[in-house]
Amino acid sequence: MSQKVIDLLNKARSRELTAITQYMSQHYELEDSDFGKLASKFKEIAIAEMKHAEKLAERILFLKGEPTSKPDALAKKGQQIPQMLTTNMALEAGAMKMYNEAAMVCAAEKDQISKELFEELLKDEEGHFNYFENTKDHVEKLGAAYLATLAG
Repeated sequence: MSQKVIDLLNKARSRELTAITQYMSQHYELEDSDFGKLASKFKEIAIAEMKHAEKLAERILFLKGEPTSKPDALAKKGQQIPQMLTTNMALEAGAMKMYNEAAMVCAAEKDQISKELFEELLKDEEGHFNYFENTKDHVEKLGAAYLATLAG
């Protein structure tokens, strides 16, 4: 199998590990600030990212590669909710771009299974991006009134 594909899978795994760390860190901060509803959603998305990281690791191992355990960035801490959402949207947008490109490379390398894995992850990342974008829009338009609905 192609080392190029293994490298792409590991790059994606690093991105997923960053997202896990980021979203769980935000989950703890939000939970501590009594934004339980938002904290729960961030935790739910972090768990989805954990499942992505695991699928990537399994594929890397199948291809006789070594899964990375290093995130590609450090978690940003101490952000306000609008900045958290902006950070998360940037992570998801970067992943979407990466996974689109990776799927094309996998097709060129004649690795249909890895291509389909990237397409599956891409669909999930689009859903996460949509959630963060919609929530950010609500916060911008409705402000404190909307944030109050996320408390507790």
